[in-house]
Amino acid sequence: MSSEQGTLYVNHSSLASIVGEENLICDRDNNQVKKAISPGNLPSCIVYPQTQQQLAEVISTAYHNRWRVLPCGNGSKLKWGGLASCVDIVVSTQRLNKTINHAVGDLTLTVEAGVKFADIQANLAINKQILALNPSKPQLATIGGIIATSDTGSLRQRYGSVRDQLLGITFVRADGKIARAGGRVVKNVAGYDLMKLFTGSYGTLGIITEATFRLYPMQSASGTAMLTGSQEAMFQAADILRSSALTPTQADLLSSQLVSRMGLGKGLGLIVRFESIPESVKEQLNQVLQVGEKLGLTSVVYSDTDELDLWQRLPEQIHLPESESAITCKIGVLPNAAVEVLNQADLGLIHMASGLGILRFEDEQRVLEMRNLCELRSGFLMILSASVEVKQKLDVWGYSGNALELMRGIKKQFDAENILSPGRFVGGI
Repeated sequence: MSSEQGTLYVNHSSLASIVGEENLICDRDNNQVKKAISPGNLPSCIVYPQTQQQLAEVISTAYHNRWRVLPCGNGSKLKWGGLASCVDIVVSTQRLNKTINHAVGDLTLTVEAGVKFADIQANLAINKQILALNPSKPQLATIGGIIATSDTGSLRQRYGSVRDQLLGITFVRADGKIARAGGRVVKNVAGYDLMKLFTGSYGTLGIITEATFRLYPMQSASGTAMLTGSQEAMFQAADILRSSALTPTQADLLSSQLVSRMGLGKGLGLIVRFESIPESVKEQLNQVLQVGEKLGLTSVVYSDTDELDLWQRLPEQIHLPESESAITCKIGVLPNAAVEVLNQADLGLIHMASGLGILRFEDEQRVLEMRNLCELRSGFLMILSASVEVKQKLDVWGYSGNALELMRGIKKQFDAENILSPGRFVGGI
């Protein structure tokens, strides 16, 4: 073991013999990797397998040598979650980027883990279909990374989360064996619990190599209503819409700072999108405007390119860093507490129906205050991205439930030697 790095000696030639010299990079200055690991534990190299079998051989080699592995795709979400410790190698699925099967008539898609989300949507659009997710960085996000971090976005309002749309996965176990769960058809439920476990597990249980999703038809019309105003009126508007028969595809509550920065008005915001046939979209938008008028809220309707630009800018305002001090957090509260939380937040949004959301701060103390508020409202706050120094000082996950021993038991079953993503998950798992 190297005393300087705290990691094991890695035989690069053994890895190069599997993936080829051109797919093995020794880069200790990789900024994305540095943000994901504890200081003084820089990995020896980044390995880019080109096939599932190569990936399995790499992990098998790591297992037999007790090398600790940090899995990733493009690395766009490596800075999320806890700091990994004593990592010996980084293994990227970036070059596992093939579409395996698109069953247009069955509305299913099977792809390798390294396929970029934006490329998937562009290809599906040819057949007027969509994968109903909107991850934080669609141009960079890979399918494996989306599953590993459960990066759904506000489309969960209509279509549910990642695990709701995932039909099957293939993954490499910690010992290098290839395993499968679920299938490639919508009615197949075999291995469903296993897929739930892998969604949001941050690469601690296995490395996903393939995934099968259900798809949805692209709708013929779309329109978005934006309401802005006071806390009390916004609380009533959200409550009315949640209990109504309206069927928005996206509905987010916005903090006043976010509303102001985007030039959308003053006060808190509620942005509601409908996608259906033109007549339905028009009627549902009118009902939202009526609610806004009754409560004295300012109302604006967006369509066409203005609407697309609006929904694209929203996550960018939260996730694109402007300073090293930025702390981005994922929260969850009871939906009826969302307006209260946002009224005390800086920059952020919360999904109207689920109470899940993203908040951004520049000060550690504000993070702790918001965590306390969320917990008082039967919720949680976890830190997604922050500087390494902040993550060393604060509890990233902030988990206070009673399932930690159960989670540790599951980790031991899947990865007894703690090879995969050591330290990234709840409780240092």
